[in-house]
Amino acid sequence: MKMSNRTGKGLTLSRRFFELYEDTLLKAVPELSGRMAAGLCGEGSECYGFDDEISEDHDFDPGFCLWVLPEDYEKYGFRLYRAYEKLPREFEGRKRLPSDFIGPGRKGVFSIPEFYGRLLGCSRVPEDPMDWFRIPEYALSQATNGAVFRDPPGSFSRIREQLLLGYPKDVKLKKIAARAALMAQSGQYNYRRCLAHGEQEAAALSLQEFTGHCLAMLFLLNDTYMPYYKWQFRLLRELPFCRKEAEALSELILRGPLKEGTGELVEEICRRIGSCLREQGLSDSPSDFLEAQGRSVTERIRDGRIRNMHLMEGV
Repeated sequence: MKMSNRTGKGLTLSRRFFELYEDTLLKAVPELSGRMAAGLCGEGSECYGFDDEISEDHDFDPGFCLWVLPEDYEKYGFRLYRAYEKLPREFEGRKRLPSDFIGPGRKGVFSIPEFYGRLLGCSRVPEDPMDWFRIPEYALSQATNGAVFRDPPGSFSRIREQLLLGYPKDVKLKKIAARAALMAQSGQYNYRRCLAHGEQEAAALSLQEFTGHCLAMLFLLNDTYMPYYKWQFRLLRELPFCRKEAEALSELILRGPLKEGTGELVEEICRRIGSCLREQGLSDSPSDFLEAQGRSVTERIRDGRIRNMHLMEGV
C-alpha cells in the first residue's frame, strides 16, 4: 500500500506549525506528554500532497490533527482543544479555520476510535474479512493518506499501518473478480449493444460505468486504495504498475463515447488487463473477455463465504 507519509505544500505547512507549537500544547496539557499523536490525514487535497494555489480557496489552513486514546480524550480532550484553539490564528500568511470540540471537522482534537470511525464507519481494522466490503475504497484511501508527525505511544499508527497492509488476500481477489466481470458487462457487452440499438446516451453511460470499474481495477492491481473520484487519475499517474493501461484509459475518457474506434480501444484495454491478471498470477484464463478472467480469479479465493458471493458483488 502506497499512501503513508506523503509530502506537499499543505502538509509541510501543517508540520511546521505543529513543530513550532508542540511544546506549547504539551505545557498546557503535560499529562499527554508521550501519549499524543499528531499529523494530518483524511479529507482534502493537502492530505494527498495534491494541493496548489486553487486549493486554498476553501477548507485550507495550517491546522493539524491531534489524536489521543479514548480515556485521555475524556480526561484531557477539552483542555487540549482549548490549547489548540489558543494557538496563533494566522501562520505564514494563512489564516486558521475554527475547529469544534463537539463534532470536530477535518482538523483539531480527536479520540483515535472516533477519528477512524468517522472516516471508515468502524473504529478499528476489521477482524472479519467480510467487514472489509462495507468500507468504501475512498474512505480507506483517506484514512491512510497524509502523514503522521509524531506518535510516541504508537496507538494511532498501529491502526494506520495495519490498514496500509491492504485488503486481506481473499477480499482483494473478490474485488478484482467483480471489477473484471463488471468491466465485461459494461464495456465489452453493453456498450456495443447500446450503440447497435441507437441508444447513444445509454452507450455513454455504459462507457462511464466501464471507466469507473477499470479505474478501480488498476488501483487494485497496484495494491492501493482508490481515492475520491476527483483524485483518481492524479494518483493513478504515480503508481508503478499498468501504466500503459492507465494511459489507454485516459485516452478513452478524453475521446468520448461516440467517436470511431472507441469500441476497439475498450477491447484493447480489456486485453491488457487480462494480461496483467495473468502476469500477477491472479488468473490463468486465456480469454480476452473479462468475465472469464473474473471467474478464474474467483477460483483462487479460499474463504467459502467470499468465493460464493455473486460474481459481480463486492465492489
